[in-house]
Amino acid sequence: MAQKNNLQFSIREFKPSDQHVVMSLFRDGILEHVYPAFFKAMTNPDHVGVALSICMAGYVLGGSSYFQALLFGSGWAGLIYYCCHDIYEGYMMRRLSTDMSDIQASYLGNPDNGFWVAEADVNGQTKVVGILAVTGNTGEEEGERFDDWNGGVSGTEFAQDAGDGSYGEMSHVVVVFPWRHKNLGSQLMRKALDFCKERGFARFVVNVSSPQTAAISMFQKLGFVQTASHRNTHANRWFSKLAGINVMRMEKLI
Repeated sequence: MAQKNNLQFSIREFKPSDQHVVMSLFRDGILEHVYPAFFKAMTNPDHVGVALSICMAGYVLGGSSYFQALLFGSGWAGLIYYCCHDIYEGYMMRRLSTDMSDIQASYLGNPDNGFWVAEADVNGQTKVVGILAVTGNTGEEEGERFDDWNGGVSGTEFAQDAGDGSYGEMSHVVVVFPWRHKNLGSQLMRKALDFCKERGFARFVVNVSSPQTAAISMFQKLGFVQTASHRNTHANRWFSKLAGINVMRMEKLI
């Protein structure tokens, strides 16, 4: 049954007919993080220093050529952009070939999983403007996962209060741009929290990349706290290091 509110959007369970539009929304939602990640990386003081050094090297090697300096600097910027793009595109392609390839089987076929879409009236037509996916986990392999995260530090308070260790984890949440800052993201998260509570999960976990500052702010307002941080993006580790992207694990007790 769809959940309605006064902002004229509704949240309902995924239907097979939504597959095409959901896949498109998911692709756009992931790749839009490339530019914020790139700009954040390029404004890092270390990267600024490297960029200036490379530009100076190009200037000197080019015989006081400003063009050569610009060319060398552009090469460095291109490398950083490639690293950022590879990380997000790689993640997108992995998910499109796994759980997102058959949403019905991956989510609706398991009572501990859920997939919802948010609809809104756009110029007289009902369109999907957001998606949310949640998976249930037993927590048996969680300790091993933390050990594999280089630099990750787990939150002991959550480990102690997690009951049998089962928890819900957000797989995906995407809101199209015109519907952001209209409480839709918060409504989707509350839907996820209600679902986790109904399934008896002790906590809800989200993993978010460091350039997603708006999402991090929303999670914090909803009571999530960071319990771990790592750079295991499944891309080349040097790409993750150059891009400066951390994956933050945030949790909320239910």
